[in-house]
Amino acid sequence: MFKKILIANRGEIACRVIATARKLGIATVAVYSEADREARHVRLADEAVCIGPAPSRESYLVADRIIAAAKATGAQAIHPGYGFLSENEDFARRVEEEGLVFIGPKYPSIAAMGDKIASKKLAQQAGVNTIPGYNDPIDSPEQAVEIARSIGYPVMIKASAGGGGKGLRVAYNDKEAAEGFVSCRNEARNSFGDDRVFIEKFVEEPRHIEIQVLGDAHGNVIYLWERECSIQRRHQKVIEEAPSPFISEATRRAMGEQAVALAKAVHYQSAGTVEFVVGKDQSFYFLEMNTRLQVEHPVTECITGLDLVELMIRIAAGEKLPLTQADVKREGWAIECRINAEDPLRNFLPSTGRLVHFKPPRETMWAGDTAHRYGVRVDTGVFEGGEIPMYYDSMIAKLIVHGRDRAQAIAMMREALNGFAIRGISSNIPFQSALLAHPDFVAGRFNTGFIAQHYGRGFRPEDVAHEDPDFLLALAAFVRRKSRERAVAISGQMPGYGAKVGKDYVVIALSAEGQHRHTPVHVDEWVGETGYASVLVGQGEQARRYKIVSTSRLSDIVIVGEVNGQPFTAQVERGTPKHPLALVVHHNGARLECLVVSPRIAELHRLMPHKAAPDMSRYVLSPMPGLLVDVAVQPGQRVQAGERVAVIEAMKMENILFAPADGVVAKVLASKGESLVVDQPIVEFER
Repeated sequence: MFKKILIANRGEIACRVIATARKLGIATVAVYSEADREARHVRLADEAVCIGPAPSRESYLVADRIIAAAKATGAQAIHPGYGFLSENEDFARRVEEEGLVFIGPKYPSIAAMGDKIASKKLAQQAGVNTIPGYNDPIDSPEQAVEIARSIGYPVMIKASAGGGGKGLRVAYNDKEAAEGFVSCRNEARNSFGDDRVFIEKFVEEPRHIEIQVLGDAHGNVIYLWERECSIQRRHQKVIEEAPSPFISEATRRAMGEQAVALAKAVHYQSAGTVEFVVGKDQSFYFLEMNTRLQVEHPVTECITGLDLVELMIRIAAGEKLPLTQADVKREGWAIECRINAEDPLRNFLPSTGRLVHFKPPRETMWAGDTAHRYGVRVDTGVFEGGEIPMYYDSMIAKLIVHGRDRAQAIAMMREALNGFAIRGISSNIPFQSALLAHPDFVAGRFNTGFIAQHYGRGFRPEDVAHEDPDFLLALAAFVRRKSRERAVAISGQMPGYGAKVGKDYVVIALSAEGQHRHTPVHVDEWVGETGYASVLVGQGEQARRYKIVSTSRLSDIVIVGEVNGQPFTAQVERGTPKHPLALVVHHNGARLECLVVSPRIAELHRLMPHKAAPDMSRYVLSPMPGLLVDVAVQPGQRVQAGERVAVIEAMKMENILFAPADGVVAKVLASKGESLVVDQPIVEFER
């Protein structure tokens, strides 16, 4: 067994590998860019080496620096994690040539499966089902259109070296085929240094289901069941689960056997994943093989009780697989939500900055367990007070739950999301909550088009319909009453001017448009020592009573307690930039911003005029922090609505900004290469 390994990665996966290495008694070396100097993986490792500037092409993608760091620290092996150089055959070969061990498959296997065109041909030879398509590199947009017509729309345009949703487009007509080809080729060239593109038939209403495989150096290959990865946005996975609620046992076995056949055909040695697209009739076709550890590997670990990182390390050290196919167990149901630094209310644009608060729910299990345990797991590479840089992927954590069955797992995940507090940046937690509550998701009726179908216009607050909105009002009143009790207890108050508690309140639900809703609330029972209150929301026959018990402190963002005898977890915080005295309540993805005031103050509030937001319609604003890589217009130029104006790069993705209406450019207010902040003006149009 190795005594020291280097992790050629960052963030969550680097921390994940360090955890297993520590369990095995293996020392670890972290590498980091200048932007990651204070990162969590650097703090957790036994040693750390800086390998270059912030951009990944100058640090995490520079093989020479990583290998030099391994040699300088005496590391015997390198674990690549996922992304970056994890599927780079040249890097894997270099590692071996330098006398080190690559904790992953041998480079010929990476080469065979990393090329999507070659891998499809190899899969056909191994007897694996494949999708109809054109498997040779395409040279021009015109050829792409010709091929797409011959296959029949819709088609999928894919970069041969693509991955992670990059270098992939779906085209439904000639125009989309031509434009998609150009975009795929450009993305592939910039991200992977390989601009080859191919086309295949797009299976409509598809499920994305993948099989986890393990192979050793002694010819043993097994599969560890499947993962359902169909909940995707822009071809990037959002929620994964194991097992799949869709496929039958017969399909499960057939997919597993074909995945093993493919792995054996390339003499696969390590953990890997064979991805399939599955039709509504459970016909399945090979998509690609990921020759690395997957982001979503924890759900497989939960249902099998195996530590995949440990098995990768043991295989790389020459050990045989410790189990056969018959030994692979499947217990319970696991779900993983990817927690991303992005704003779902701004079309999921990246969100960078300081994590003012980062408090995940309490963990009750982790990947190193040797036995099945139901509970909550959090894999992350960040910490409270740390920075989320603009240079890397937007995922900051993975929230995993393991329940007895799917219904329990969904309930556990919803409660865990309620208790996941992130402030300082935006996150996709409200969107995840909405997905988990959607009746089609609960019923297992979905495919890869689920998010596009149900959230085609983006995600809005009204998309989260809380099952009991009055509970949010009651909880706000409960917190307000507790704060008044504390205010009364403060000594030194002037006689006649001291704070008063009161029982009657009005909860004013605030809206950006100024159409505020007033709801009378009466707190007629209060036992502060036990954290108990009886809250009546509304008046007359429509009034509803909530008996709330919570000993959470006023300083706690996460409020835990019981309402009418049922447990709940919610988040309550004070103040927003616009309303410093407001309370903001979060529960099950819903958000209530409100004022809790006396009836008299509520009367006066009704008389307050609404201040309209300034008119910014003649500006193109930066919707996110990022790097301005291109400005496509100049002063005096006439542009049409929908015409390209600028390109911003953030978190490894290019974001194109378009003109909102016809007009003439008055000024260009930002320069190419400039770092932008949210809502910074880039272009101004004439009035």
